[in-house]
Amino acid sequence: MRFVCGLLVAGLCGVLALAADQYTLTGENTKVEFTGTKKEGKHDGGFKKLSGTATVPNGDVTAAKFEVTIETDSLWSDNQMLTAHLKAPDFFDVKTNPTAKFVSKSVVRAGEDYKVTGDLTLNGKTNEVSFPAKISAAGGTLKLTSEFKIDRTKFGMTYGQGKINDEVVIRIKLEAKQ
Repeated sequence: MRFVCGLLVAGLCGVLALAADQYTLTGENTKVEFTGTKKEGKHDGGFKKLSGTATVPNGDVTAAKFEVTIETDSLWSDNQMLTAHLKAPDFFDVKTNPTAKFVSKSVVRAGEDYKVTGDLTLNGKTNEVSFPAKISAAGGTLKLTSEFKIDRTKFGMTYGQGKINDEVVIRIKLEAKQ
């Protein structure tokens, strides 16, 4: 009987330990923003709504798994007319592609920081992306900050080539509590 009770307690502790490593990602605790540039200047924007999970087994950041789904219609920019154009088929085509998604494949130590690699599906096209990130998981809080560039043309966004730079800066700031 003691053996069975011991197994039940061990199993329950194992389930609780797994649950302790799960973080819920929302538009409140995770910000995804971008900056597009052209010869005449730049425009900033981002997404207000997203959902997802981050799992960090036993606090081991290199074993972390991230899965994020962004509602593309929640896109905003610093210019109302630009926001409408970014939602059109020339860019994000939000009616055809209502979500963008990132699913991590690996997180590896890179000096004092980490390199996150995963599949990014944007505008109906999936490409592998890697980006540097500062990540910490301690005291029931997961933090991640990153700034990197992606080539928008790899996701079918070719409008304005030659006038609008192909590389877009992406900024991520995540701070989720258990």
